[in-house]
Amino acid sequence: MLVTILEGVDKVPKNVGLTKASKDKKDEFYTDYDVIQAELNYYEAQFESKTVLCNCDDPFESNFAKFFLRNFNYLKLKRLICTSYTGSSVIGTQLSLFDDYNDPVTNQHGYVLDISGVPMANGRGVSDQDIENLLHTMGTVKRLKGNGDYSSKECLNYLKQSDIVVSNPPLPYLATLMKYNKRFLIIGNLNSITYKEIFPLVMNNKIWLGASIHSGDREFRVPDDYPLKASRFRVDESGIKYIRVKGVRWFTNLDYKQRHEDLILFKQYRPEDYPKYSNYDAIRVHKTVEIPMDYPGLIAVPITFIDKYSPEQFEIVGEANHGSDGPWDLFKPVMNGKNEFKRLVIRNKKVRKIED
Repeated sequence: MLVTILEGVDKVPKNVGLTKASKDKKDEFYTDYDVIQAELNYYEAQFESKTVLCNCDDPFESNFAKFFLRNFNYLKLKRLICTSYTGSSVIGTQLSLFDDYNDPVTNQHGYVLDISGVPMANGRGVSDQDIENLLHTMGTVKRLKGNGDYSSKECLNYLKQSDIVVSNPPLPYLATLMKYNKRFLIIGNLNSITYKEIFPLVMNNKIWLGASIHSGDREFRVPDDYPLKASRFRVDESGIKYIRVKGVRWFTNLDYKQRHEDLILFKQYRPEDYPKYSNYDAIRVHKTVEIPMDYPGLIAVPITFIDKYSPEQFEIVGEANHGSDGPWDLFKPVMNGKNEFKRLVIRNKKVRKIED
């Protein structure tokens, strides 16, 4: 199993992860190391001899960087690249980290960690001290020419050299990943699957949800000056602030066996249990577990269905939304004169015939 450490947090901007990009320090969330590890456990073999890019991760603050440094040798990585947007609070205090002492550290440059190995002092595993020593070796972390923006020429050049991207990038970066045919594992919000930039990719089975998060919310640490306006938050005994965020998911195009397992269906179709929409020939299913095993037509299901989606068992035909402008937006979900929350429209590929 991958190495477990529970201390520390990782810099993850709030409005990044398949939403709008943000560089405001007050909009930063921090992801626990164990959340990253829980997901990566499903893909260990796929990382062997690969170059990993963490495209918006300060090598000194990011748990994405820390995870791959800690597990570099275990995963048998070829190379690790971590690019950071301008403004690292850690790098800005340590001139000795760089190979050019005459160039003062400013907030105008991003930084890059680019390594092809992680030395182990004890020869058995990478320790915190090994990581500390590596990061403080002159020339290991270098300045970028620009500010570290993912769309800059030099950052795109690092992307071209990578095999798998693991990070929390802004929404436009997904199109960049697809353009350059990259594998990825990125954090986002469940509701973003209905975005016009993302839904066609989900519908055509080009991206899907990851393996480790399927329900509930997740806790994130926030900066000390973050205003606690969320309905669910806490402050620990050390004064560190946390909030809970609903709908957090991993998005990926790395395959894993669990997503090919059929959902067990047990209900039979009865018209009185499954009302049809007046404006479209589809039945409404209130909960994913209530999908009828014997209905061959179109079914409108909650977005959370995607957590149980198997491409061998179901076909995603489109969505029922209130604002999408794509051809896949089939109708507005209205039942008994009331607007309903957006839904996915599916068809069961494995309809079971029920004998009388």
